[in-house]
Amino acid sequence: MEDRIALVTGAAGGIGEAVVRTLAERGALVAALDRDPARLADSVGRLTARGLRVTAVPADVTSSADVDRAVAAVEDTMGPVDHLVNAAGVLRLGEARKLTDRDWEDTFAVNATGVFHVSRAVADRMVARGRGAVVTVASNAAGTARSEMAAYAASKAAATAFTKCLGLELAPHGIRCNVVAPGSTDTPMLHGMHAGGTAVRDSVAGTPSAYKVGIPLGKVAEPGDIAEAVAFLLSDEAGHITLHSLTVDGGATLGVQ
Repeated sequence: MEDRIALVTGAAGGIGEAVVRTLAERGALVAALDRDPARLADSVGRLTARGLRVTAVPADVTSSADVDRAVAAVEDTMGPVDHLVNAAGVLRLGEARKLTDRDWEDTFAVNATGVFHVSRAVADRMVARGRGAVVTVASNAAGTARSEMAAYAASKAAATAFTKCLGLELAPHGIRCNVVAPGSTDTPMLHGMHAGGTAVRDSVAGTPSAYKVGIPLGKVAEPGDIAEAVAFLLSDEAGHITLHSLTVDGGATLGVQ
């Protein structure tokens, strides 16, 4: 990935930040996009202090105008985008019949519509060049029912289907589109799902009453585990892989994704 240009959304923390770091460590020039300017500045500051080539790009993926502006600025100042990683995501928990309109709309605005906005803006430019690779970070919940996660699971299923359809259309142009589907990962999102600091323990043990098995490998993922999967699918080593969903969940969905 030496000197290739990567654009990563949701870059200010969690999996997104890990992806930015991993790609930059492999020599990429990374445009780190996030809607929280303060957190983004902190994250990028830590990475650039290590000598990594990362540029902060404040933008909101729910706004097509903001995305178009940001992508144009990245290409004008850094060069043509070779790799896109859609890692921005939000989670609203609640039983399906008790979710508010706002819960549903906010979840889809980031997790699905955001993927559409950014992928469209970048893919238009990739097609003209006849090269590129896209990875969308979805979730194992996209294919496995989870209690109180209807909005999140549905939005990630939409993002997965969109990415694969996009990949089918872009294949004749030499552009690959794939999905990484994480399970429980040691991020603020996971810890926000469990009270009392029990997120890791509960995830590993599972919740039989909610029809959720545990994790066969006996551990949750680290953000770097997901970032490594993303980096592989972007790399030349994955040059004949497209329309694929790579589940990284320690066996939590029993291999049926």
